[in-house]
Amino acid sequence: MRKGSEEIMLMKGNEAIAHAAIRCGCDGYFGYPITPQSEVMETLMELEPWNTTGMVVLQAESEVASINMVYGAAGCGKKVMTSSSSPGVSLMQEGISYMAGAELPGVIVNVMRGGPGLGTIQPSQADYFQAVKGGGHGDYKMPTLAPASVQEMADLTVLAFDLAFKYLTPTMLLADGIIGQMMEKVVLPPYQPRLTEDEIRAKYPWATLGKPHGKKPNHITSLELLSEDMENLNKRLQARYRTLEKEEVRFEEIACEDADYVFVAFGISARVCQKAVEIARSEGIKAGLLRPITLYPFPVEKIKELSNRVKGFTVIELSAGQMVEDVRLAVNGKVPVEFYGRMGGVVPSPNEAFNALKEKLIQ
Repeated sequence: MRKGSEEIMLMKGNEAIAHAAIRCGCDGYFGYPITPQSEVMETLMELEPWNTTGMVVLQAESEVASINMVYGAAGCGKKVMTSSSSPGVSLMQEGISYMAGAELPGVIVNVMRGGPGLGTIQPSQADYFQAVKGGGHGDYKMPTLAPASVQEMADLTVLAFDLAFKYLTPTMLLADGIIGQMMEKVVLPPYQPRLTEDEIRAKYPWATLGKPHGKKPNHITSLELLSEDMENLNKRLQARYRTLEKEEVRFEEIACEDADYVFVAFGISARVCQKAVEIARSEGIKAGLLRPITLYPFPVEKIKELSNRVKGFTVIELSAGQMVEDVRLAVNGKVPVEFYGRMGGVVPSPNEAFNALKEKLIQ
């Protein structure tokens, strides 16, 4: 279906990621199947981009292998990615930390399922800490994007690559299982050409593409044997994170202009809360919704601003409560911050979210 010059398609969120990756000039995908994100690799295999754009698509023998393939290809200045779901991403943590320490760009998609352990194939948002706090070792953080629609699964895939290369850091697209599996209309991004080797050399002089004529080859590593060198690396990373926090915060506000009470939620929980806002408004309660699109960097300043004029916040998550800690830190005790969550793959209804607001904040 076409609307003007736009091509509108109906597809799953996972499928939208695959299409967007091809169109934004991705050089390679390395992954391993796990529900509820397996359609990412399945769609790439079906589309056979190696015949059109030259993109490599490879099923690795494990999640550990796939993240290390991403690490190696990223070191060559290539636009590469992987995808998995919660326990699979746990296995990738060492490689992600290595990439952060080596200052390498790459995209990791996590379509979350319930846990801990092998858990369930049902949706969850309980990997917030793992993504936002940097689940591997060391003082690193990852830009983390939280789509709430199939359209955003495509759009934020493109943005994830842009941020990864702008800040030379692994970047995560963090979606719950419902967003990965649901079907909606989507307008796919335009095609971008893959860079040639000469273009990579010119644009990314740090890339390891063999020994440049008359020069020493580039050396990519996350190992520093001298304490001073390791501290300098960390200082450089922390300065980069401060820039991220200043320039890359993204969020959506719904009905917050006159709100007395504000829901804070991401992903499918935000869609639940959008309906809860309508229910509250129909009963004369001025409710609004703040939806973080970047979980890191988190919209701290916006929440501080809202805390100066609202009566309280209700945080809704598919977890025992993780993002709520960051909301409470931002509010800093100015007004109450209440929490309501469901676990193990259970999604709260809009009425549950509304009742949580009414019972916990409105006496």
